[in-house]
Amino acid sequence: MPSLSNQPKFIIVGAGIGGLTTALTLHAAGFSNIQIFEASHQLTTLGVGINVQPSAVLILRNLGLLDALEQTGIKTEELNFYNRHGNPILSEPRGVSAGYAVPQFSIHRGEFQMLLLAAVKERLGEACLHLNHALTSFEQNDLSITARFARRGSDLALPAELSEVVADVLIAADGINSTARRLLYPNEGPPRFSGRMLWRGCLEREPYLTGASMVWAGHADQKFIAYPISQRSATRGKSLVNWIAELRVRAKHDPDLTPPKTDWTKTVNKSVFAGPFETWRCGGLEMKDLIAQTEKVFEFPMSDRDPVKRWTYGRLTLLGDAAHAMYPIGSNGASQAIIDAETLARHLADSSNDLLSALKLYEQDRLPATAKIVMANRANGPDHVLQLAEERAPDGFTNVYDVIPKDELEGIGRAYKAVAGFEMDSVNAKAKETNTLAGKLGLTSPRDWV
Repeated sequence: MPSLSNQPKFIIVGAGIGGLTTALTLHAAGFSNIQIFEASHQLTTLGVGINVQPSAVLILRNLGLLDALEQTGIKTEELNFYNRHGNPILSEPRGVSAGYAVPQFSIHRGEFQMLLLAAVKERLGEACLHLNHALTSFEQNDLSITARFARRGSDLALPAELSEVVADVLIAADGINSTARRLLYPNEGPPRFSGRMLWRGCLEREPYLTGASMVWAGHADQKFIAYPISQRSATRGKSLVNWIAELRVRAKHDPDLTPPKTDWTKTVNKSVFAGPFETWRCGGLEMKDLIAQTEKVFEFPMSDRDPVKRWTYGRLTLLGDAAHAMYPIGSNGASQAIIDAETLARHLADSSNDLLSALKLYEQDRLPATAKIVMANRANGPDHVLQLAEERAPDGFTNVYDVIPKDELEGIGRAYKAVAGFEMDSVNAKAKETNTLAGKLGLTSPRDWV
């Protein structure tokens, strides 16, 4: 790789999971001239729980981050599906317990973001991150791309510290409400609302089931999800449980797909949603107790976007939710952003003398694959087992195989894993091939994290 002065310059818009992982994968591929621009004026441990699938954990392992992940998140052991009456539908081992060479992690989104940020600052230097820089526009020519930034919100009247930046490539990882995507697709409009609202919270309590179990209960229009997300709590004999209550709030065939206005940083009154879950019990959990004992609850409209035909326009490409926002079904959104980052860095390293071709090859690899996941998630993905149980036995059952044959039940999960790209054989083969990669690159977890 050439010296810094001769290297291509990369602008990453967005310092979320996708943007930070992109910076790390580019660095691991030998690039160093990387600048990250984030619209927020500070980065904190906001958010609740997410899952990172083995296919993405493998990429993070190869970036030297496995130790930090193990000290932060929970190595998920199993996923249990129940109907709304608490009858067990299916139990699947997950991660290492299922035979993967690397774990699945359930982890606090904010802590995961801070872990990635610590690695970025250690490897690329703190000066690579520019907060309070909201992308406003861009223009490009045969030689470069220019991004323009302003301060966010009430500060928009004030110029950003770096109001104009010239680079070779602009990677837009600026989320479901991406400015870059809006500039490329000005007629697209807001995200597409599913008609379902999510209420999310975290509660530290006694462990349930294995202490590393995920619980999925209900059906398409009313669902409850819970899983532990903190190794720090586990070392104290406790379980920090991330929970999600989901309800349909708009008719299924309502033509209005505009999401309701919400502020996910503000708490909501639990009476808005708690009633329908009053009698729900499964997996050693009583949903009413989880809700009642949680101090702060946040509201999220469950939304996605239609797949588009292109992500890459010359020197600009989209990544993560900016490219393929999807319903949080299948525990897969963050994982796909991480896979995007690894794929993009690999193509750029392989074609560093032809960056535009590299961006198109990245698009060719990832756009069709993620479009399939977006549509699979709209069809309920692996959660379809819940809907089948509800439709075929709305009053409950004694034996699930009387309702859904074993082969049909297990086939739903297998089909989704194939679509989502985390089939165990392919993940394990890649894990074996890259087992020593982090060591060869000298990559280790951030010093102030472990």
